[in-house]
Amino acid sequence: MERRDHILVVDDDAEIRRLLADYLDRNGYRATTVGDGPGMREALAREAIDLVILDLMLPGEDGLELCRKLRASSALPVIMLTARGEETDRIVGLEMGADDYLPKPFSPRELLARIKGVLRRTRQLPPDEVQADTASLRFAGWVLDLEARHLVSPRGVITPLGGAEYSLLSVLLTHPGRVLSRDQLLDLARGREAIPFDRSIDMLISRLRKRLQGSDDEQIIRTVRGQGYVLAVPVERDPA
Repeated sequence: MERRDHILVVDDDAEIRRLLADYLDRNGYRATTVGDGPGMREALAREAIDLVILDLMLPGEDGLELCRKLRASSALPVIMLTARGEETDRIVGLEMGADDYLPKPFSPRELLARIKGVLRRTRQLPPDEVQADTASLRFAGWVLDLEARHLVSPRGVITPLGGAEYSLLSVLLTHPGRVLSRDQLLDLARGREAIPFDRSIDMLISRLRKRLQGSDDEQIIRTVRGQGYVLAVPVERDPA
């Protein structure tokens, strides 16, 4: 029998957990549901999970903190749910490492499409040759550590990166000198299904530039009017 993808739902609303478990089961997924952070950790230690659906508002540790801790040790895909739909919450969720973001109330059908999209793009990408044989990428005095997923300044200061920031910066660094449109950045960093995050590209670029303060950051990531963005400095690879 073919293995079904295993989805972990972390939400303190018992009715939502029940509805999602039933819906996912009817659509070919195996679902485990828990109501809080300790339950999430127990399920992850016990089961082979393919994707986590994580509510932002949870008792004790909230979804952002749980996502941050999970991302520090795992690349497991995460879709965040929240009753708050403000852009600030969305960007914070992305920074903590979420792969997608869906405000409540939501259509189960839309969530199913997001699950399929996240799983597809995390699996369809070829093996990352850069990460396979490269430990870090050096540019303009900065270092992106591919294993620790953090940025090291020319002065040696370490800056952790959220999942979205890391994905976007690594895409730019692996395509130096090439102008990438917003659609291309979405395709390379998140996949075509990430259209709801289209406007976030500009905000994430702005945040990366702030991370790079202290250098001529406008020359590192340059805006090409009407076309997109380009990493405008050479990149060197440190072997693993």
